[in-house]
Amino acid sequence: MNRVDLRSDTVTQPTDEMRAVMSTAPVGDDVFGEDSTVIELQNRMASLLGKEAGLFVPSGTMSNAIAIRCHTQPGDEIITEENSHIYVYEGGGYAALSGCSVALVPSEVGIMEVSNVESKIRKSVDGKSHYPNGTLVCLENTSNRGGGTFYPQGNIDGIAKKARAQNCAVHMDGARLFNAVIASGVEPSRMVRDCDTVSICISKGLGAPVGGVLLGSNELIQQAHRWRKMFGGGMRQAGVIAAAGLYALDHNRERLAEDHHRAYQLANGLIDIDGIEIDLKSVQTNMVYLQTKTSAVEIVKKLADHGIDVLAIESNLIRLVTHLHIGDEDIEKTIHVFQKISDPLG
Repeated sequence: MNRVDLRSDTVTQPTDEMRAVMSTAPVGDDVFGEDSTVIELQNRMASLLGKEAGLFVPSGTMSNAIAIRCHTQPGDEIITEENSHIYVYEGGGYAALSGCSVALVPSEVGIMEVSNVESKIRKSVDGKSHYPNGTLVCLENTSNRGGGTFYPQGNIDGIAKKARAQNCAVHMDGARLFNAVIASGVEPSRMVRDCDTVSICISKGLGAPVGGVLLGSNELIQQAHRWRKMFGGGMRQAGVIAAAGLYALDHNRERLAEDHHRAYQLANGLIDIDGIEIDLKSVQTNMVYLQTKTSAVEIVKKLADHGIDVLAIESNLIRLVTHLHIGDEDIEKTIHVFQKISDPLG
């Protein structure tokens, strides 16, 4: 059975063309700064994002962890959205690796408002040393748990302005930033202009097998290099995988619009099925979240029996993600299977 895997855009496999580029990539010892392919990827990404320098890392999670460590001191507090990846899905790394507490900001479909962020920034001096120092605001664009939503540029600009006014740095968890770029039409360098650091993941919608890039100032990236070593993220002949990132930048950015279109097709095909609720305003990029009346786990099992793989996020919440291996026929098949099992859903 040909399965339709909608669990995540992390399941993508390198295409034959990408593998060919990887197999012929010039390599060197990246810990010594001698891998020309890694250097090219770092420089290309920095140029795209309008930052001075970049650092290639094994994962987006490590990129976020390094950024938090560079911007904070133990006992500081980070400010982030209540369902952000940094808070929910990174193993408490902000606490274990950086010794930080977290202030959680409420949101509407994953998007924080300026006033809500500002109200969560605490400073020790304001609380007569009772408070931690809020020193870093973290944004996530697109918002995973928001349903793949992207930030209006005014929100990013406003949050960054308020953060700076309170002596806070701003980090953008841009694991799916290029999805936000394609959906919004905003150039990547403009989108993150006021962010001190940006994390990009190349193994999601861009279709590379592994890796991420942290972007920032020359000074900060020099500091990040040390933390990458301490966190165990120094790689040697990493050009083999960096080459996939270069290929992805050249070939897989614009096609993200296809993933967005198919996600919306999927949502529209499922919205009238009994037992399912979909907030169409949150279907902005390549994700569809379904609220279910019955057990999400049971629905996932029934779909799997028919060759459709999806994720149960909560007891009554299912996520579906489109990516470069999902075609129009896969969308049609998924809708058909949902319709086929729809009677038990109610």
